[in-house]
Amino acid sequence: MLIAAYRSGIFPMADEDGALGWYEPRIRAIIPLDDGFHVPSRLARTVRSGRFEVRMVSAFTEVVQACAEPAPGRETTWISEEIVRAYTELYRMGLAHSVECWREGQLVGGLYGVALNGLFAGESMFHRERDASKVALVHLVERLRRSGFVLLDTQFIVGAHMLQFGTIEIPRTEYHRRLKGALQTEARW
Repeated sequence: MLIAAYRSGIFPMADEDGALGWYEPRIRAIIPLDDGFHVPSRLARTVRSGRFEVRMVSAFTEVVQACAEPAPGRETTWISEEIVRAYTELYRMGLAHSVECWREGQLVGGLYGVALNGLFAGESMFHRERDASKVALVHLVERLRRSGFVLLDTQFIVGAHMLQFGTIEIPRTEYHRRLKGALQTEARW
């Protein structure tokens, strides 16, 4: 059901009681994978510094669980236990992936999402150290570009920090046009 939903432009979120809802916003946020993606100079220095060890899909479930943890300004989460189980199953199927930042053997930031053909649907990110999730995002975009992905869906702009990367909002009809093209694109994680 999750795969069919993503192919239709729909994604799930749990409410405070854990009940799943299905969403297809009128306005969708995406990060352009072409020249529209921007890395601020200070962050580019952090990426080059090697402060974090970046790994791909070495601690998928731990990343999802960390994304579900309360954080300042976000005491509740849309990531229920059912969501954790469902995305872990997508991971086992080879359809969900994580990018992780580690420091001194500790997971300090990362993100996860779903890859279908040329679509990567970013689900959530977290950080326990400054810039860790942003470094993961930079590495994600590099990976997606190299692998032939054409659409990076972020669903919503959840904070001003997303704008610094060139995140844009597009109407649902434009999203569906791009989604159709992405689903016809061969890309491999």
